[in-house]
Amino acid sequence: MSAIRTTCAYCGVGCGIRATPTGERSVQIEGDKTHPASQGRLCSKGTHLGETVGMEGRLLYPEIGGKRASWDKAIGLVAKRFRDTIARHGPDSVAFYVSGQLLTEDYYVANKLMKGFIGSANIDTNSRLCMSSAVAGHIRAFGEDVVPATYEDLDRADLIVLVGSNTAWCHPIVYQRIMAARATRGTRLVVIDPRRTETCEEADLHLPIRPGSDVALMNGLLAYCEQVGATDPTFLRDSVNAPEGFWEHIRTGHDIWSVARICDVSPTLLKQFYEMFVGTPRTVTMFSQGINQSIRGTDQVNAIINVHLATGRIGKPGAAPFSITGQPNAMGGREVGGLASTLAAHMDFAPDNVARVGRFWAAPNMATKPGLKAVDLFRQIDEGRVKALWVMATNPAVSLPDANMVRAALGKCPFVVVSDCIADTDTARFAHVKLPAAGWGEKDGTVTNSDRLISRQRAIFPLPAEVKPDWWIVTEVARAMGWREAFAYDRPVDIYREHARLSAYQNDGQRLFDLKRHSSISNPAYDELTPWRWGNVPFDDGRFPTADGKARLVTASQIDLQGALAQWPMTLNTGRYRDQWHTMTRTGLSAKLSAHRQEPLVDMHPADAAALALEDGDIARVATPQGDSAFRVSINDGQRRGEIFTPIHWTDRQSTGGRTGLLPRPLVDPHSGQPGFKSTPARVEKLDAQWRGFAILREAPDAIDALYATKVRVPQGWLVEIAGAGDPVQFAKALLPRGDRIESSDPARGTLRAAVVGEGRIQAALYVSSTAAMLPAREWLVAQLSAASVAPVMELLAGRPAAPQVDRGPIVCICFDVGMTTILETIRDGRLTSVDEVGRALSAGTNCGSCRPAIAKMIGEIAELANA
Repeated sequence: MSAIRTTCAYCGVGCGIRATPTGERSVQIEGDKTHPASQGRLCSKGTHLGETVGMEGRLLYPEIGGKRASWDKAIGLVAKRFRDTIARHGPDSVAFYVSGQLLTEDYYVANKLMKGFIGSANIDTNSRLCMSSAVAGHIRAFGEDVVPATYEDLDRADLIVLVGSNTAWCHPIVYQRIMAARATRGTRLVVIDPRRTETCEEADLHLPIRPGSDVALMNGLLAYCEQVGATDPTFLRDSVNAPEGFWEHIRTGHDIWSVARICDVSPTLLKQFYEMFVGTPRTVTMFSQGINQSIRGTDQVNAIINVHLATGRIGKPGAAPFSITGQPNAMGGREVGGLASTLAAHMDFAPDNVARVGRFWAAPNMATKPGLKAVDLFRQIDEGRVKALWVMATNPAVSLPDANMVRAALGKCPFVVVSDCIADTDTARFAHVKLPAAGWGEKDGTVTNSDRLISRQRAIFPLPAEVKPDWWIVTEVARAMGWREAFAYDRPVDIYREHARLSAYQNDGQRLFDLKRHSSISNPAYDELTPWRWGNVPFDDGRFPTADGKARLVTASQIDLQGALAQWPMTLNTGRYRDQWHTMTRTGLSAKLSAHRQEPLVDMHPADAAALALEDGDIARVATPQGDSAFRVSINDGQRRGEIFTPIHWTDRQSTGGRTGLLPRPLVDPHSGQPGFKSTPARVEKLDAQWRGFAILREAPDAIDALYATKVRVPQGWLVEIAGAGDPVQFAKALLPRGDRIESSDPARGTLRAAVVGEGRIQAALYVSSTAAMLPAREWLVAQLSAASVAPVMELLAGRPAAPQVDRGPIVCICFDVGMTTILETIRDGRLTSVDEVGRALSAGTNCGSCRPAIAKMIGEIAELANA
């Protein structure tokens, strides 16, 4: 079967994929060398998409009240309940909460239904959580949400500044492109991040600034540029407006020593960065969640843009501020108006825009003002003002801040609809109606990546059972509500054509977003559509989509940063792991992707851990005023003192702990409404477990009653890490399945080992000890789930084979199953000095490349020890 060209399901890089079906639900995945965003590269998540396209956990039929129903009944009920709610309480009593996982065509019909026909702007998206501060910053500076850069600019830049981005983990293909530029043209790299992440390993400079001090850093940079004559007076005169008092503000309190004190970095390091920036006109400043996810995120975005505007580093090759988004179609959602703060096609709620869109849609009930942004939306649900909610392709019960409040709100809401491809999510458990939506391998439409490149997503498999595309589901509800003619779509291209026409309708160059070249695209042309970018080179003529054609400098002030609180002395930062995605409903299906980080860890500085009597591998409770959750301790000298980091991925479906969403404050940026996930007051305390252990199981366990338990996919089964109190024998009885059991216990030493055999294979095994040092390694035992026969009893009870095996250590390269110990020994024994040499010796880092920064770090650490 020939390969199908499609687009990756994960981040905003929008990598091209060649997918070749190899069976009913199996596919071979490889990078598409013709795709401009990725040029054939794929990260670990994209490479292993084939492990996530099966039918496990899928929602295959509509459900009402937890029972299977027909589409007609489900659509009819949704339409009736929404109509009745609107009639009784008004259009603002209903809301949609949607997702950057939707295709542009899905987004378009959802936005049209809510804003043009229901008559409310209460449609917001989980993209609010990741890049809405960038949207607000772009609009304030440029007059329109336009990303003024492309990935090609990375190939042309002489300096790349990464701010608040662990690019090596979160956007690995971008990081590889940066590394290629360094190799071919000597591009320098500066990383600005409170944490020393793998992204820092090959950087020329790392600034570990205090969280939330980015405005001071960038204002200081602009002050330095003006002081040394590095601003562009001609560009400022002809293309930029500055508000009254702007330059006086920049000149006051932004000297190097003052900024260094606020940012908590040395003046020498700060000056080194400033001089590097001044001396390098071709500079791209890339920023991501560390900037956006702040209660002053929009000001942080504008502080970055201010520097580029004032120095004329915009609209030129290799020079631009560059927001990199986290989701595959966050940009497409921005284009159609999927945020509650925008209307459609890059238009706001100005009366002439409302009238224009109303005419185009022939809409009877146009929304006339912005709707509720995500955090406010769920507050209004909790307060009983929003009474009907439709959640599409996202999991707010996990991902929103103060998730306990979100769950309480969902529990109170009189009518909750969830359309998703997964049957059992934390959010779906609150649904009155569940609608089965297409998954990645079945979707057909378009997505827009971080640099405005529109690509086709094409179906690899037919829709299973009674699953339907999101656009079809929304369209059918709209028709059932009485708007059949306005939603007369038969296929995605019908929607794409209308979307393109709206972007061009009475535009006349007022907005850069204009897809008029596709206003009449034919069905065959849409089927064969190749990636293309709208906007050419924005602002290369020095003109901006504002009333006077000039960009705007925005006065951004550094807020006072709160010191440590007596009850909450730590600062919590949150983010992603390399091989996981959002709430793991997809990546959690892959044993390969689960190997890199098998548990939710709390990263702590060694001194902080020592002060709390915590050791590496202990279980600790992280608490904030909003809630608490348990994590495995990871001591990491890349953390700043007084700061901790936890991952966002774990949910109640996988773990009793690791619930990061319970912890952040529901405080938001005043302009964008984006929550501040990066700086929450917290405390950490040790959990005194009487015993710890792990289990391997062929079948996924139900809820586990333990102090701490988290499960992860392994080949042919599950690995469950556990810590508990009470009698481990009783715990074993509750956890292990029925079958022939072998068991060994030593109460004096606090050990219990048990295995269950059935059908000639091992079904489960449990290993418990009072200390972690007495537990066997996991690797050989996990492999027994895939073994054709049962290992000898003594080997099972010992947890290791009679003939000793080489300990590979934690898996670093998931593509070739290469462990840390193997890599370290190979580097030492072979005196290897480059990642490429390690690749030639072990193949590690030669496929997707996601592990290359980790290998570089190991090489650096060994070199440091050798030179000590």
